[in-house]
Amino acid sequence: MRIKTITCHRVYNHGAALQAWALATYLKRQGHDVEIIDYRPDYLRGHYELRVHNPKFDKPIVRQFYLVAKYWSYKQGLKRKAAFDTFDEKFIAPLVTEQCYLSAEELKNNPPQANVYIAGSDQIWNTKFKNGTDPSFYLDFGNQKTKRLSYAASFATQELRLGTHDFVNSKLMGIDAISVREPSGVKLLNNMGYEGTLVCDPVFLIDEATWVSQIATKDGDGEKYVLVYDFENSKDIQSVVKRIAKHRGWKIYSIGPYPLRYVDKDYVNYGPDTFVGLIKNAACVVSNSFHATAFSFIFKRNLLVVKRADGLNTRMQDLLGRYGIIDRLVDGNTSLDILLSPIDYDKLYNVLQKEIEISKSWLINSLER
Repeated sequence: MRIKTITCHRVYNHGAALQAWALATYLKRQGHDVEIIDYRPDYLRGHYELRVHNPKFDKPIVRQFYLVAKYWSYKQGLKRKAAFDTFDEKFIAPLVTEQCYLSAEELKNNPPQANVYIAGSDQIWNTKFKNGTDPSFYLDFGNQKTKRLSYAASFATQELRLGTHDFVNSKLMGIDAISVREPSGVKLLNNMGYEGTLVCDPVFLIDEATWVSQIATKDGDGEKYVLVYDFENSKDIQSVVKRIAKHRGWKIYSIGPYPLRYVDKDYVNYGPDTFVGLIKNAACVVSNSFHATAFSFIFKRNLLVVKRADGLNTRMQDLLGRYGIIDRLVDGNTSLDILLSPIDYDKLYNVLQKEIEISKSWLINSLER
């Protein structure tokens, strides 16, 4: 069966790249001919270009000062970009369509042919961002007779952004079978009159041994460290990490997008393969990231998820709650006893393994139906 998936696959984000690879790889292992649609509209491009993104700075004189001020971070960013590009060339590029589509119009005018289109996974339906109101991520292209599914799509929040309800509702009508990644997404769909199935993120469709043999680097192997993945420079994360490291006598490593002053070693300019390797070898992982949490589960690492200051905790509350470890959602004031307590992975895996089997069955049955 010819399958084309669509997701945000080239956005210089560890989780985005890994989930894209995981879904395509799993489907290929089931014997299907699979490609990721190389869809890169303007709002998903230019992450490491030296240009003005904020309109208030895009004025003749202000623009020049702004670009000069940004030049150092731009140069540093190119190193991180190179690491992601290396990963992309090895793991993502072999999976994408030959044609790159730079707009929804291009994709609609000349869509790749397939028996099935799959939207997902990750935050493709997050209406707080442009992709959440991009018709392409709702499979609004191609022959209308082609089967359309979503797999582990995420709205990321409990409610759609004001003014987007009618758009989302109209686009969901064209999808034959819908699955989402969070219970809040199922509820949101039900409120709009749609049936939605809860499935696991694609990274769980790939077994631990494959992640170790094909993706993970050996970074951190044999060392004792707390791994930080923080994309908000959170004071709460800093507090949690410092207290754990001090009590245990461990080092602090970071794999985030920006250098952190309090860590012993920064892995800023490294790609998704190092991200996976560092989580695998960590004594403890502290983050506010969905996929840092997911890979901590895969490698059975001790884990703490720190609440985000902006209140975007829906995904993490859903994820931790359904595996019975909501106590791992902490803040800077959480007691040291809780921070040091281990996760009962036997209990967690009783739930996770059942969910993985349900997810695989739903995907296979939806393709064959």
